[in-house]
Amino acid sequence: MLDSLFRPKSVAVIGASTKEFHIGNRVIRNLVDFGFKGPIYPINPKADEIRGIKAYKSIMDVPEDGIDVVHMVIPGKFVPQAVEDCGKKGVKNIIINSGGFAEVGPEGEAIQNDFLERAKKYGIRIFGPNCQGIINSDPDIRAYCNFTFTKPEPGQISITALSGGVAEVIHQAFSQMGVGTRIYASNGNACDITIPEIVRYLGDDEGTRVVVLYVEGLRDAATFMEVAKEVAAKKPVLAMKAGRTEVGAKAASSHTGGLARVDIATELIFRKAGILTFRDEGQLCQAAAAFASQPIPKGNRVGIITNTGGPAVIGTDVFGEAGLEIPPLSENAVKALKEKLFPEAAVSNPTDILATGTGEHYRAAMEVMMDEEQIDSIFINFVTPFFVDTEAIATEIVAVNQQKRKPIVCNLMTDPGQWTETVRILKEGGVPCFAFPSDAARALTAMVQYDEIRSRDIGEPAVFDDVDQAKAQGIFEKAKGREVLSATDVYDILSAYRIPVAGWRMAAHAEEAVTAAGEIGFPVVVKADAESIVHKSDMGGVAVNLADGDAVRAVVEDMEKKLNADDLKFFIQKYMPGGKEIIVGAKAEPGLGHLIMFGLGGIYVEVLKDVVFNLTPVTRFEAEEMLASIKTAAILDGVRGEKGVHQAGLVEIIQRLSQLISDLPGIQEMDLNPVIAYEDQVFVVDARIAV
Repeated sequence: MLDSLFRPKSVAVIGASTKEFHIGNRVIRNLVDFGFKGPIYPINPKADEIRGIKAYKSIMDVPEDGIDVVHMVIPGKFVPQAVEDCGKKGVKNIIINSGGFAEVGPEGEAIQNDFLERAKKYGIRIFGPNCQGIINSDPDIRAYCNFTFTKPEPGQISITALSGGVAEVIHQAFSQMGVGTRIYASNGNACDITIPEIVRYLGDDEGTRVVVLYVEGLRDAATFMEVAKEVAAKKPVLAMKAGRTEVGAKAASSHTGGLARVDIATELIFRKAGILTFRDEGQLCQAAAAFASQPIPKGNRVGIITNTGGPAVIGTDVFGEAGLEIPPLSENAVKALKEKLFPEAAVSNPTDILATGTGEHYRAAMEVMMDEEQIDSIFINFVTPFFVDTEAIATEIVAVNQQKRKPIVCNLMTDPGQWTETVRILKEGGVPCFAFPSDAARALTAMVQYDEIRSRDIGEPAVFDDVDQAKAQGIFEKAKGREVLSATDVYDILSAYRIPVAGWRMAAHAEEAVTAAGEIGFPVVVKADAESIVHKSDMGGVAVNLADGDAVRAVVEDMEKKLNADDLKFFIQKYMPGGKEIIVGAKAEPGLGHLIMFGLGGIYVEVLKDVVFNLTPVTRFEAEEMLASIKTAAILDGVRGEKGVHQAGLVEIIQRLSQLISDLPGIQEMDLNPVIAYEDQVFVVDARIAV
């Protein structure tokens, strides 16, 4: 538990300063200004007092033992001894604001290891180093153990991030929105107390309703996923990751490795754990504001109430693009609204109560939609004209909002300088308000997406008992020392896992190739096979639709002349014309198992890059989701008279591949490209495994 860190009863600052613009002065000022409830102990050998508070020459001189939190704002070389002193004094937690440790190189790392060893000896937890610190706005605590400037109002959103700069941007955004926050934690280098520990603490904190998370990487991805699953099942976790534009796996030899972005594993961890992912910090903050005060919707059906037409159309567009529904009202609802609204009002969904609509009209429309079973949430457009009592409207919106029956978001179009009281009523009434209809609609959409993620049952991974793991393992062990498995090894492994492959034989020279082709049955494909040949088609190492033995002989002899490889052999395979080309692949992800990839294959994967990923193990539900998630999913169903493909077969290949690479974790990268998918069957016609 981190209670003594986030709910400290006493705080000391080693390196407290009399200089106005020094961090050691700012921390003292923030604690005082924020109204910290416990004693504050500035430590400075040359000062008698700092900001009117008695100062002490050493932590050893402080009259209290067992201080909960000590800030260190001193040069790195002095930190180990200061930690030693804190240990003797019974200090529980140290926030190291200073830098100059592992992030600067070996010398700094040695200092960091020194103070960590001392801290561990005394049972002290270290927050940082090179960090801002923590804030807790709980009225009973009021701990501003931090040197930043945003003074939050109490709220139910908690923030954690490695990057202090981004954390403060997010924190300041909530402040500008008039949205309160609860706990703020920016732990810098995180040499001891980690992001997963903080997230677990926030998950257990009753005052935290929604967790906002910013990461730049995950040091212990497996632990993070375990913790994130646990917390996201209890409350919304909204996350954003930086570094999306770097090209991952630049040296990857497989299509799968080259297509996997550097951040894809983190996004998949978020999804697998039930975390909502954002790529825009503004949208993240807006969604968090809605989560902080509203119940979670029980479905994707939205009721819209407006007193002006255009913004409702904008909101409807956002909902439609995200797959939300705007269902029609029931006959009883229409009848009730006609009795209570102006005759000119548009009684449907959206319901336009007109600019002259009153508080009673808003109340009537909201009550009707609250009672409609086919509506799960309410989206309000509220412009504040001078010719109606907008305060009465705001009061009625708040009254319905406080029932907490269904989530409400409001697009409030006003001049807050003139309609101050209207804005105050809505804010204090817990109604999330947004200036733009698209922002309000996206915030509500995020809530629906969280419900969908939380509610879905992905099932358990299939375990196929018809596979021959021992055979595949034996092949794999014999291939040790090679970077790329031979075609024979690859196809034998696939066969061991009952992954369907087109008929094939291996040949050492032209005559063997002709014989093999005859046994398989024409037409055939000939592929050069050598460890040094990666992309065979680019080097003239593939010939397709060979109709007879003469054609096979000519192709093999030509390849022998063109391709200079001592281990050159020839892979003869049944030619499979028609069908759709699919790619299925895998890539090892340290600490997480493997990524599985699915998409259109052949040249389409090169040009369109329309692929999706998931983390192993992949369940049947997740495999079906992968098929449905590519942009060109309609091609799999069949378009313009073309036949669809055997999707159940593709789903099974994904599941069997998931089991294969779980059983053989030494596989680094793997491509099944293409898999030829027909209406009633699927076959792998080219495959590659790197180890």
